[in-house]
Amino acid sequence: MTKILNGRELAGFIKERQFGQVAAMQQKPHLLILRDSENPVIKKYVNLKKQYGQDIGVAVTDHLAETASPDREILRANNDPSINGIIIQLPLKDKSKTDELCNLISPDKDVDGLGANAKYDSATATAILWLLAGYDIPLKNQKIALVGRGKLVGAPLFRILQSSGHQVELFHRGSDLTKLKQYDIIITATGQPGLITSSMLKPGASIIDAGTASENGVLKGDLEDEARSRQDLTAITPKSGGVGPLTISCLFDHVITSASR
Repeated sequence: MTKILNGRELAGFIKERQFGQVAAMQQKPHLLILRDSENPVIKKYVNLKKQYGQDIGVAVTDHLAETASPDREILRANNDPSINGIIIQLPLKDKSKTDELCNLISPDKDVDGLGANAKYDSATATAILWLLAGYDIPLKNQKIALVGRGKLVGAPLFRILQSSGHQVELFHRGSDLTKLKQYDIIITATGQPGLITSSMLKPGASIIDAGTASENGVLKGDLEDEARSRQDLTAITPKSGGVGPLTISCLFDHVITSASR
């Protein structure tokens, strides 16, 4: 029987702990979210963070930048002692500015962990490790495949796993993905719906689908639906409620840590 990796359930336990931490703090932590778009998918993710912050007592400011480059707002927030965390809700309209803007965020306030000198690991990459640990999926002596080399998941997770001595291989959308059948754990985050098919997965594999794309207003992952019906896998993330809820939990863990410093 395939184990369902329910990130929403794990996030619930973390949220209870965070609520207690924030309640004991003299000053309420404050997260600033910068975005340059009214895209409904982006607004949905921002609203999820705002609701989470409200639930645990963390102030969240949603700032829509008037220009495509919110660099002035980043510099202002860096110098504002009342703001403990700053994130840029990706993607930006001009994706070429992503690295430049992420690197402008003060390393102490870069709670998404996307800048070159961030004091925190990538929130999404960390959430994936929390999910695997929370459901006792071992990494030691396992062959791990990462599909997607993006800034949010693939690149930072590859660095973390490699530095910990794990057997990890990085693939991209143009790779020969039939080779995935050789791997015990597959973590995918390309944003290409249906890229990973059932035929690419060996019996007993564990699958983490962290890909997100919008098709006609519906959010979809990288994994095709047919693969989700298999009962011979060790573990798999659900269509929704897998990595996403834990990413938000990790993000707010970083905000709380920043505020406590």
